[in-house]
Amino acid sequence: MIGEVYNMPPQPPVAEHTRYIDAGAVRIGVEYRDVDPASLAATYAGNAEHLSELEERSPEGGFTDEGVSIHVCGDDGHEYVRFDVFNDEPHYHYVHRPSADGDIVNNVIAYDVVAHGDMLEWALERLRTRLPAMLRAAGGDAVAARLDEARLGRAVDEAEALARRARDVNAT
Repeated sequence: MIGEVYNMPPQPPVAEHTRYIDAGAVRIGVEYRDVDPASLAATYAGNAEHLSELEERSPEGGFTDEGVSIHVCGDDGHEYVRFDVFNDEPHYHYVHRPSADGDIVNNVIAYDVVAHGDMLEWALERLRTRLPAMLRAAGGDAVAARLDEARLGRAVDEAEALARRARDVNAT
C-alpha cells in the first residue's frame, strides 16, 4: 500500500456539520472540518490502542488543519473513501472494512498540490471517473458493483456546489 497505514479509523464526520447526498449505492458527505489535537484526543479517548497510536504518530503539537472533507459512504453505512482537502496537509483515505478479527486498515495518502494542483478539482474528478476503482481498493467491491453512473453524476454535481460554498465561506 502507498501512503501511511493507520490501525485506527479516521475521525468520524461531525453529523451537524455534514450534508449527505444520496447517490444510491453510496452517499457523499460534504463537511468543513477544523481538526485540532483536543478533538482528536476526545475521539479516541475510549480506545487505548487508538489513542496511543494517535499520540505516537502525531507531529509536535498534534495534528491541526482545516478544510473541506468529502466522505464516500456505502449504503452499508461504511465510509470507504475520504478526501480531506485541507489547507496545510491535503490527503485522502482508503478506509477498509474491519477484518473479522477487528483489524482496521486506514490507508492515508498525501496529496501533492505542486504536481496535481488544487485538490478539490482533483477529488471531484476522481469521484466522476475513478470512484468504482477506489471503492474496490478499499474493499467495497459490492458497493462499486451497484453504482449508477447517472445518479452518481448528479450527486457529485451537488457535492461540488456544497464543497465550493464551504471552502469559500471558510476562506481566510
